[in-house]
Order: sequence, then C-alpha cells, then structure tokens
Amino acid sequence: MTDPIADYLTRLRNAIKANHRIVEIPASNLKKEITKVLHDKGFIQNYKFVEEGPQGTIKIALKYNPTTKANAIVKLERISKPGLRKYSSAESLPRVINGLGVAVLSTSKGVMTDKEARQMHIGGEVLCYVY
Repeated sequence: MTDPIADYLTRLRNAIKANHRIVEIPASNLKKEITKVLHDKGFIQNYKFVEEGPQGTIKIALKYNPTTKANAIVKLERISKPGLRKYSSAESLPRVINGLGVAVLSTSKGVMTDKEARQMHIGGEVLCYVY
C-alpha cells in the first residue's frame, strides 16, 4: 500500500455507504491524530485504539442522524497524495465550503484543522477535506 491515508478515508467512505455503525482501520500515529480531529469536530461519534498485533487497530463508531439516518460525513476528499504533495502557507490556507467543512492539515505543531492553523498562523501539508 503506497497511500495509507487514502486507504483510511476509503474505509470510512465504504462503511458510510454500507451504513455500518463501526469500522476497523489499521492504526498509525498519523491516522490516530486524524481520528482525534474528526472526533473533536463532531464528524464521528467515538473511537477506540486497540493495541493488538504488530500495529494495532482503530475502531471508529460512525455518527448518524437518528431521524433521517444520514451520516455526519457527506464527503471525504484526499488532497495531498504521495505523487503530488499539496502544501499551503498560513496566508493561503483553504476554506472548505466557505467554512462549513474542515481541511485537515499536518503541520509542525501536529495534525489540526485549517481554522486552528489559521489562528496559530502556521501552514502545512493539506491532507484531506471533510464535510
């Protein structure tokens, strides 16, 4: 596998389309940080890190609206890819759907959203858009 972040997003996307409640994803430090950001911003209901085997897994409980059965995540889009990295300075950070969505960035201060990076005035690699 050449792009573990794309695999992470694809597993989430597939679980949402199949209306699964829980999805298991092989763990890495970057995936754990992305999961924490998604939980803090309310896109996923809960998560748990299971330390089994050589690398462990992440169990993610997806968030659905109880009345409409719609998922909190409408779209997951990978931006920076191994073949073409996308970096953004603090002045040119992207706004996803005019601020309604979230751009997840990998910065020198850790993984954070575009809004947090704008407040701290730092740029970084734009990993994905979530809305």
